[in-house]
Amino acid sequence: MARIIAVALPKGGVGKTTTAVNLAASLAVAEQRTLLIDMDSFGASGLSLGFTEGKIRTGLFEVFNFITGLPSAIHRTELAFLDFVPSNVQSLQAEERLMRLAENRSILKNALRGAAQQYDYVILDCPPVLRGLSTNALTAADSVLVPVKSGHFSLDAVDKLMKYVDWMREVANKSLEIEGILLTMHEPNTRVTDITMRELQAKHHKHMLQTIIPKNTVLGEASFYGKPAILYDVNSRGSAAYLALAREIIARQALRKAQALASSRQFGQQG
Repeated sequence: MARIIAVALPKGGVGKTTTAVNLAASLAVAEQRTLLIDMDSFGASGLSLGFTEGKIRTGLFEVFNFITGLPSAIHRTELAFLDFVPSNVQSLQAEERLMRLAENRSILKNALRGAAQQYDYVILDCPPVLRGLSTNALTAADSVLVPVKSGHFSLDAVDKLMKYVDWMREVANKSLEIEGILLTMHEPNTRVTDITMRELQAKHHKHMLQTIIPKNTVLGEASFYGKPAILYDVNSRGSAAYLALAREIIARQALRKAQALASSRQFGQQG
């Protein structure tokens, strides 16, 4: 069964789509069967993978409208271990309809029931708002990966997300975890970066990931060519950072499984 990770923060410009796309690609390179789902009606994940309008058959819009099941919306990518579900929202009317449908927060969870068994990881690229499609993602997810760019507004957004996760645990998904807080577009030795890191360490130390994503022009360039960074320039610092993030997440998942196995064995012995 896949580990479902929502990439979310109620703020734009922090690297959510860049993280979702490049993490998914890096997991695939590590031969982890990965499904990336674009939960943002803007469709940036699709563009970052080269899925222009003419290359999309069907997508999340049709799934939420119960026109098709999730397996029929899955598209193959250049990477053997990476599949993709685009949002496929082509008009303002379609976007408004999708927003209304997404008020039913269980649609994605139900749609993923069968499909998730075919993957090791499902990555959900969320919009920068905590309602509708993001709520669907957090209802379906096992955990939330929180990309944070240094700055005061990002810190406020993290606090807002943490409160929302607490609420989600109460009303829809009691097992929802924080996968980790990921520093993105990192510029060392600046006052803003130092303040941001100090505040995050003080408030959310246990959630901080070891991997840090540097500010790297290749990550932006790659999206123009419709490729994850690892297929555009595997030797770039950005590619190396997301490969390191994939390794860290894989290691954390392996540790969880080992702990769960040890716990079940201990319970069996006591029984």
